[in-house]
Amino acid sequence: MKSFTRRLAPAAAGAMALGLALTGCSGSSGNANQTTITWLVDNGESTVSAAEQIVEDFQAANPGIKVDLETRPQGGDGDNLIKTRLSTGDMADVFSYNTGSLFQQISPQQNLTPITNEPYIAKVSETFKPTVTAGSDIYGVPVGTGFAGAVLYNKKVYEKLGLSVPKTWDQFMENSRKIKDSGVAPILQSYQATWSSQLFVLGDFANVAKASPNFAADYTANKTKYSTDPAAFKGFQHQEEAAKAGLFNEDFASTTYEEALQKLVDGEGAQYPILSSSLTAIQLTFPEKINDIGLFPLPGDDASKNALTVWLPGGAYTPKTSKHPEEAKKLLAFIASKAGCDAVTKAVGVSGPYLVDDCELPAEVPAAVKDMLPYFEDPAKNSPALEFLSPVKGPSLEQITVEVGSGIRSAKDGAALYDEDVTKQAKQLNLPGWN
Repeated sequence: MKSFTRRLAPAAAGAMALGLALTGCSGSSGNANQTTITWLVDNGESTVSAAEQIVEDFQAANPGIKVDLETRPQGGDGDNLIKTRLSTGDMADVFSYNTGSLFQQISPQQNLTPITNEPYIAKVSETFKPTVTAGSDIYGVPVGTGFAGAVLYNKKVYEKLGLSVPKTWDQFMENSRKIKDSGVAPILQSYQATWSSQLFVLGDFANVAKASPNFAADYTANKTKYSTDPAAFKGFQHQEEAAKAGLFNEDFASTTYEEALQKLVDGEGAQYPILSSSLTAIQLTFPEKINDIGLFPLPGDDASKNALTVWLPGGAYTPKTSKHPEEAKKLLAFIASKAGCDAVTKAVGVSGPYLVDDCELPAEVPAAVKDMLPYFEDPAKNSPALEFLSPVKGPSLEQITVEVGSGIRSAKDGAALYDEDVTKQAKQLNLPGWN
C-alpha cells in the first residue's frame, strides 16, 4: 500500500478516466513530524504510474516528507489549468509541464523559483538546460527520458505483407496503399485526443531542418512562415494527402489515443504517427506485445537525409507560491538523480535516453527504442523539435490539424491559419520583428 495520497486538480476531476478517488487534502498528515507537499502531473496512465513510483521511492528516502499527487487533463485543457493556477497563486508545490516554447509561455521569471545554483543541476544534461532556462536562470529538471515524434508500426503486419521501412514519403504512401488493400487500417489517427493530430506537422521538423537549415531562426524572426516555406508546408500537405487517399482508420474522428494504441498492437492498424513516449503506455498495458512495435522517422523527400525529430523530456518546476520550497527542491533533486530515473524505469520502462548523468538504460530495451537510438546517437540524423529551437508555437495547432486531417480545411488554409495563430502568440511574447 503506497503511503501517498493522489488528489484530483479541481478542474480536472470531471475529465478523468482513471476513476481516482479524492482521498486526502494538502497540508495535513497523520504524522505530525511530516511536511506534506503536492505534485501536479498530467493524467496519462504512464505519467501517473511513473510519478507514483517516484513518490514511493522518494518518501522511503525522505520519511519526513509526504507527497500528495494531483492530476490534470492533457492537451489544451491542461495548459489552461496550469496557467490559471499559476496566475491565481494556487499551484502545487511541484508541477510537471512542457519544456521549450510552452515553458516560455508560463512566464517562468514571474512565476517559478530558479534552481540554477542547486547542486543537482550539475548532473543535468547541457542539452536539456536551455529548454528550461529563461533569462540567465534554470527553472526545471527533466522527468523521464527523451523521445521522438515518429511513426510507430506493427512489425508483424509489415512482415506479413513483405514491406520494408520507408525512407521517403512516396515509399510510405506506397506501403500504406498495400496495407489498405490487405484490409488493415494503414495510418491510425485519434482525433478524440486532439493533441495527437499534430504529428504530421511537428514530427516532420527534422525534414524541414534538413531542407531549410535556417528555418528556426527565420521563423522566430518573422522572416518565414509555414504557409510560405515549401519544406515546412509539407507537414500539412502530407496530412491532407493521406486523408484524401482514405488511408486513415474509418473511426479516426472518435478514436481515443488509448484505442489507437490498442489497434496498433492488435494489428488492426499498421502505422501510428505519434510521440514515442507512447511506448511506456504500451509497456504498461500490453507488455507481451511491446516488441511487436517498431519505429521509423516520418519520411521526407530525400532518403539520404532521412532524420528523426526528437523531443527532450518534460520538466518539473516549483512555483514561487510554494509554501514548502525546501521540501519541493528535495523532490526535484530526487527526480534528477539515478534513483529518480530508476523509479521511472521500474514503473514504465524507457522510451528513449535519460538526460541526467549516471542514469543508464537497462540492458534490454523495447524494439522501437533500439530503432530510435542510432538517430539519437548521431547528431546528423536528428533535429530537436521546433519548440526547442524557437519560443514560437501557436496554441491552436491541434484544432487546425484535426480540421486538415478531417477534410474540413485544406492544407493551404490550415497552414495560413496556423501562421495567424503563431503571430498572436509571438506578439504576446513581445518577440522582435512581430510588432
